[in-house]
Amino acid sequence: MVANWAERVPDDFVMHVKAFGMMTRHPVKLDVLPPDLREGAPVDDRGRVDRPPRELRAEVFARFHAALEPLRAAGKLGGILLQFPSYIVCKPLSFEYLEWAKEQLQGDQMLVEFRHRSWLEDENRAQVFSFLEELGATYVIVDAPKTDAKNLVPTVVALTSRTAYVRMHGRNADTWNVRGRSAAERFDYLYSEGELREWVQPLEQLAEEAEEAYVMLNNNGRSRSPGDPNRWISQAPTNALMLRNVLEPVSK
Repeated sequence: MVANWAERVPDDFVMHVKAFGMMTRHPVKLDVLPPDLREGAPVDDRGRVDRPPRELRAEVFARFHAALEPLRAAGKLGGILLQFPSYIVCKPLSFEYLEWAKEQLQGDQMLVEFRHRSWLEDENRAQVFSFLEELGATYVIVDAPKTDAKNLVPTVVALTSRTAYVRMHGRNADTWNVRGRSAAERFDYLYSEGELREWVQPLEQLAEEAEEAYVMLNNNGRSRSPGDPNRWISQAPTNALMLRNVLEPVSK
């Protein structure tokens, strides 16, 4: 599959790959592991591998790394996105895990996205950014609903590596923390042109300071077209085109 990715995308196309759940301390279903890794893996009452030994995590990292070799060899591998769950809070053990995870990536670029706001609180922010910079890891800037929920980090524009990386999750506060809702419903959002224009100045600044800058749209549903309520449009590509259009005067 990865070899097909490498063959089919243009020579200048870069692919960032999201890390497998076990790599970011998410519980995962036992049957998604390779068969030879399932025996002896600790499983909770919902059939999920939870709190596995470090050796098992290391093996998962190693196989993930090996699987991406076709992209790496073709020069088309960007970074590995490690999106940590909201229960991973800013504390010494979490810093230790980040350092260990960086080693397991074996030189691949590490993109770190936090989901608990403790990482970006005033008393921790400077230490977190300094740590990521020393680690050579990229801090992932997030655009998300503007609430004070603990699992919603504020939008803080900062660089910790040569790469600027922004993930735009939409601003659907109504569905973000509703129990039983799917991820698709959480990210069901179409940005307005005005909301995208808020990013013109920050992105211009990031592009000047970084060697590479990426904006990733994670609103992956459909919406009715603002200009034609009888027509449905895909949110992410529509907003990507809108963002490019509002940025074009800046780039010229």
